[in-house]
Amino acid sequence: MNEDLEFIMDEAQESMKKGITHLEAELIRIRAGKANPQMLEGLVVDYYGTPTPINQVGNVSAVDARTLTIQPWEKNMLQPIERSIIAANLGVTPQNDGNIIRLFMPPLTEERRKEFVKRANNEGEQSKVAIRNIRRDAIEEIKKLQKDGLSEDAAKDAEKGMQDITDKYISLVEKHLSVKEKEIMSI
Repeated sequence: MNEDLEFIMDEAQESMKKGITHLEAELIRIRAGKANPQMLEGLVVDYYGTPTPINQVGNVSAVDARTLTIQPWEKNMLQPIERSIIAANLGVTPQNDGNIIRLFMPPLTEERRKEFVKRANNEGEQSKVAIRNIRRDAIEEIKKLQKDGLSEDAAKDAEKGMQDITDKYISLVEKHLSVKEKEIMSI
């Protein structure tokens, strides 16, 4: 039975790690006043009828703290890239000069910063819910093992261990959120 418990705990912890990784990826996409090529990750462009990630149709780079450039590998991709950026509603308007697309990040207003903090907190809350759901599923598995002959003490210890792991990952989410909030609110 101990192998089953270890498997359940390891599986839950692995899923929680994936939740944290997802949160980190989502927080990177939330703009903090600085231009970051990762802001455009996940953005897809219509490449001859196939949805393709933007970094596979052109070179995305940060020229300075407020400017991103996208150098498409094919000139006829300028319009589709421009359309996908506008459709993504990033809060920036693409500037197309016929060769490259420039994205100028406007300075964030206090209201916009608070909006981004809210968005970051929403992402954090979704991560916490996901972590709690993983804990709930793991505890249900432990209770099934208890019905199949696992001792009550071992089940209680496993549940306590699961709660400790959950608390650790929830505090990690909090730490990521506080770092992102400081980043967004600093001018």
